[in-house]
Amino acid sequence: MTLASNSDFKKLVLQLKKDIRSAQVKAAIKVNTELLCLYWRMGADICEKQKSATWGDGWLKELSRELMAEFPNMKGFSYRNLKYIRQWYEFYNQQLIIGQQAVAQFRNEDRQQPVATISEDIFFSVPWGHHLYIISQCKDVDRAVFYLKKTVENGWSRAVLLNFLDTNLYERQGKAVNNFNKLLADPQSELAIQTLKDPYNFDFLTLDGEYRERELEQGLTQNVTRFLLELGTGFAFVGSQVPLQVGEDTVYPDLLFYHLELRCYVVVELKITKFKAEHLGQLGMYVSAVNHIKKKSTDNPTIGLLICKTKNNVMAQYALESTNQPIGISEYQLSKLIPENIQSQLPTIEDIEATLSDIKETKDFKKG
Repeated sequence: MTLASNSDFKKLVLQLKKDIRSAQVKAAIKVNTELLCLYWRMGADICEKQKSATWGDGWLKELSRELMAEFPNMKGFSYRNLKYIRQWYEFYNQQLIIGQQAVAQFRNEDRQQPVATISEDIFFSVPWGHHLYIISQCKDVDRAVFYLKKTVENGWSRAVLLNFLDTNLYERQGKAVNNFNKLLADPQSELAIQTLKDPYNFDFLTLDGEYRERELEQGLTQNVTRFLLELGTGFAFVGSQVPLQVGEDTVYPDLLFYHLELRCYVVVELKITKFKAEHLGQLGMYVSAVNHIKKKSTDNPTIGLLICKTKNNVMAQYALESTNQPIGISEYQLSKLIPENIQSQLPTIEDIEATLSDIKETKDFKKG
């Protein structure tokens, strides 16, 4: 018998591989944290000196040349990246510029660091490239902190982060009209409110001209991975047109999900027209049916989500007061949501892509 086929040896190898991967992740996080702490201290020094020093406009380029000469194996000291470090530090210290306390401070070796609004662990664990994307598209710290927290909570890649920046997730999260506070107990009601969005972005669908609700539903199920990404973390797809036997009749809700954090089923009904009060009757019946047929004793009450083309928010709120089922009402958009055009001295996406090709922060910092 060879070692490769020995069960005890195979278990040892698997365990060691798991331990090594875990150590690699921890090492990468530690290296990233140390790098960002260094950048933060550099940003503080650069901003302090530019207020008092009389070295002229070219001093940052000279500083870049000095640092690159001393640390040739590190790629984070280019003139472009030093400007980004300065802009990043200034962005999170806006209270020094516009009089708003956006990030609380504390002293560490006479350097300021961000705490309170966002914890150190979160702030310094987000990769540098993610930080640059965030400050390039966020005009205020509250919005930026939202994306920093979501990045860490959900392990977003740069591509996923860019998607949610482009589709204004900050403005949409928790905005659906709903009656959850009235019909759901805490903390499920608050979590349910924050789980739903308004509007939902269905830009990944290719529906032109007139289309039917069935075509919209089929488009979402055929692109279920993209749809789940848009719905957000925690949604598990159960099925479309799941049959529910109600007495002698069978009903078919458009889409059925289970939310792992809410611990409940979520019935999604699609409407390609403007919201009408009668839509709630059908969805409410589906929610009730799922509670009777699918819901287990350990599950929380099922909630409904009506996604329609447009809605009158006041009418939607009035209509919700007439139902005894927890329901949220949102709109959807098929055309890409265009983010607000923010003109500033912050880096553009093109600038970031250019500089990230030169900066391999984790690897090069570890070499240094």
